[in-house]
Amino acid sequence: MSNFSEDFFPEMIKNLPEANISFPGIRGWLFQGEDHQIVFFDIKPVGIVPDHSHCAQWGTVLEGEMQFTIGGVSKTYKKGDSYFIPEGVIHSGSFTKRTFVMDFFADKDRYKTK
Repeated sequence: MSNFSEDFFPEMIKNLPEANISFPGIRGWLFQGEDHQIVFFDIKPVGIVPDHSHCAQWGTVLEGEMQFTIGGVSKTYKKGDSYFIPEGVIHSGSFTKRTFVMDFFADKDRYKTK
């Protein structure tokens, strides 16, 4: 899919609470569990997301492409690829194409709702 639609995610996802994400060009819809969160991200070509760390994170690329550096190792992830970031490991990302991902965060408070 080269021309991403605003309707990539179905209404059942877009009806979830929107995550409060301070980085311009990144939106996410939050599925809240008792001790975890799942976030469905719509990431525009925002460039670099700088080094940071937090709880453990597992994700998969649903559409698009991104470069992730996890613990000093860089790799390009495309549709169907998944990644795991252990708790506390420094990571960053580069987004030059519109990308849709789904991430599981092992912390119920990773993101707040808008």
